[in-house]
Amino acid sequence: MTDTARTETEDGAERARGSRARPQASIVPRATVAGRALVAVVAIMTFLASLTVGTVMAVRTTAQTWRGDVSREVTIQIRAGDPATVDAQVKAAQDLASRTPGIASVHVLTGDETSRLLEPWLGTGLNYSDLPVPRILVLRIDGSSPPDLTRLRRTLTDRIPTATLDDHRGWSRRLSAMAEGVMITGLGLLILVGTATVLSVVFATRAAVATNRAVVEVLHFVGARDRFIAAQFQRHFLKIGALGGLIGGLAATFLFLAIASLPSLGLGGEPENPSILTWLAPGLWGFGGIALSVLLVTAVTALTSRVTVYRTLRAIQ
Repeated sequence: MTDTARTETEDGAERARGSRARPQASIVPRATVAGRALVAVVAIMTFLASLTVGTVMAVRTTAQTWRGDVSREVTIQIRAGDPATVDAQVKAAQDLASRTPGIASVHVLTGDETSRLLEPWLGTGLNYSDLPVPRILVLRIDGSSPPDLTRLRRTLTDRIPTATLDDHRGWSRRLSAMAEGVMITGLGLLILVGTATVLSVVFATRAAVATNRAVVEVLHFVGARDRFIAAQFQRHFLKIGALGGLIGGLAATFLFLAIASLPSLGLGGEPENPSILTWLAPGLWGFGGIALSVLLVTAVTALTSRVTVYRTLRAIQ
């Protein structure tokens, strides 16, 4: 072997060792203004999605609790009239309800308890003795063997014409309709957030491909396939989606945890009149939904970028 050939061989080996020693650089810039902006957009979208999921689950849980409380109680109202007659009617209704199978307990509201029920609508400081306020009996239902409310209502009306039985079915239907409406609204918001996220990733991917078009064309020239190029972009946007999703999910989680800590800090209102914020407790299912939102946003970001790269490469070719 001549000296020239030996030198060329050594130079080639050195270049090969140098190329193996250098880490493979990505064709997509890792830190750009557009990349940081997309991280912020994904974080905001994930935060909104997580906030929607947590709120929907909190409202659903609260509505179920209220509906359960309402379904476990019925009330008997006796219209106001002569005090002696009304007292006798209250005693008769109490005895009738106590003897009815399926009624666990009967509680006759006192004047003070009735006044507290009317204060949110009539205010405080009024003399309710001058008003025709009905007497109210609260019946607690035995959940294991519910009573025949239709028969109880008929018997009560026959014996006490001024008495009415309210099983709160109207309130239960309203609570169910409210919960369903919140869930439908939340689903619509999730669709809008998902659509906005997909569009943002599509525009960012097209911009990244356009910025690196010269590199893409060179890779095509040397024989690189679309699968390899798409994988490079997908890996880049997967990191962006994971980072943005994690930031948005953690922000929503910390917000709900902060709301849950309000009662312990004395900021949640009185136990009898809690603040609306103290009801926003997503529970385990809500926090699980937030984690699922982060994973879905990350997956959607990566998949959208891959599909967009494939379509853009076909347009370039």
